[in-house]
Amino acid sequence: MTGLTIALLTLFIVLGRWQWGRAEFKQQLLDDFVVRPAQAEYLGNRSMQELDRYARIQAQGRWDLERQFLLDNRTREGRAGFEVLTPFELEDGRWLLVNRGWLPFAGFRDQLPDLQAGFPELHRNQLVRITGQVDELPRAGLASGRLAPALSGPWPRLTTFPETSDLAAAMGWSDPALLETRQLLLDADSGYGYRRDWAPFAAGKGPEQNWSYAIQWWSFAVVLLILYVSLNLQRRETGDEK
Repeated sequence: MTGLTIALLTLFIVLGRWQWGRAEFKQQLLDDFVVRPAQAEYLGNRSMQELDRYARIQAQGRWDLERQFLLDNRTREGRAGFEVLTPFELEDGRWLLVNRGWLPFAGFRDQLPDLQAGFPELHRNQLVRITGQVDELPRAGLASGRLAPALSGPWPRLTTFPETSDLAAAMGWSDPALLETRQLLLDADSGYGYRRDWAPFAAGKGPEQNWSYAIQWWSFAVVLLILYVSLNLQRRETGDEK
């Protein structure tokens, strides 16, 4: 019983520390997301990988409205929907994917939304400057959750947790280095799209969740220790009486 108690006690403490570490990591991401400079820096020739996550930048280039992606299974307030990824060609020939925001699922998989509707005619194929925050593309917890976009067929194309190489291949490029590996979360007041209440985590999955899990694991450790001491005291008292 002593050996089992020590093993479980160690496990509960380690799991609690791991969850606490996850909470601190998420809190740092949240702080980085919220505390951002009001003045956006110009991207220029730099790679987005050189910048801090959630850095606020400006980029100049042209929209490609003919080839757009829909990130599937993106929810808001319990409602299913998509996030719109629109390619943006920079002046030096590189491309980045601009997340133009969320729109709800209309209920028909064979009738995807027209992502060009409402786009300003003056800005089609014109050199424009946009502002947003650098972020990673969403990652799947399991490889089975990924869906690469189709390599042929009509646009927009559905995808779930894509790799940069998947997106570049769908665009028809043999060299994935043409496409920046991070996305740009377009500022809410920039126009060009859809709902943009950006947040670093889905609702209910912030650091509070991990703090709660950590406290639970440590609570199990305390309960286990109390039970161990209590049972051993009872055995000692029973032995003394005999």
